[in-house]
Amino acid sequence: MKVDYIEKGSGHTVILIHSTAAGNRQWRKLIELLSEDYHLIAPNLFGYGGTDSWSGQKPQTLEDQAEIIRQFIPLDGKKFSLVGHSFGGSVAMMAAKLFRRQLDKLVLIEPNPNYLLRVMGCSDDFNEILAMRDFIKINGAAEKWEVAAEFFADYFNGSGAWDAMDVDRREKFVNALKPNYHEWDPVMNENTSMEEWKSFLPENTTVLSCKKTINSISGIVKLLRSNMATWNFIEYQEGGHMAPLTKPNIINPLIAKALRG
Repeated sequence: MKVDYIEKGSGHTVILIHSTAAGNRQWRKLIELLSEDYHLIAPNLFGYGGTDSWSGQKPQTLEDQAEIIRQFIPLDGKKFSLVGHSFGGSVAMMAAKLFRRQLDKLVLIEPNPNYLLRVMGCSDDFNEILAMRDFIKINGAAEKWEVAAEFFADYFNGSGAWDAMDVDRREKFVNALKPNYHEWDPVMNENTSMEEWKSFLPENTTVLSCKKTINSISGIVKLLRSNMATWNFIEYQEGGHMAPLTKPNIINPLIAKALRG
């Protein structure tokens, strides 16, 4: 399998996992900030950049995406850390579970394991994100990607986000969103329990979230706060769900602090 990635710096290895519709370019400023102190690797997930697209022959899983990380884990047995945002946060959780023997720190920025809302009884938040999933799946299957992209952009970036884009930006966003058709399956259908996450993921995990974000993410963060007593939760005040892209000046220093402990 061909995996496209960015690599820079030396020292402790930190693997950066991007969000939906962003690709690894979302980490450029963070890489510049940290490359003097860390060996940074930012792979593209299925369908982004030069990474092979998902075949679609079976429903995608978090483990499928997390296996992309395997080739970047230090071969000498040294520890590495993971940073993941949104869908990348869910992939990072699974990668942390699979490769936990070598994992040092885990930093999650508004992760979206949406299935936890269902299994933990948060029906309102789950139904809201389920409606989003259905809208993307229906319009994606019908090749109405511009319709899907407008709805997606306004939900995750705030009302009016689509209208604010010029024609070129809209075209790029539509193309970047297409891998998301398959990404709903991992975050809606995973079956790892909260207790399993508690036992598999590191005690020094850090979760970054915005004070005002989308309901499904707010619900997930509340569940994690209630169940992960040893985790470190940091709340930022502005930027919403897409702050790592729109407010890197706020998020990147928080990531750096979490990695340095």
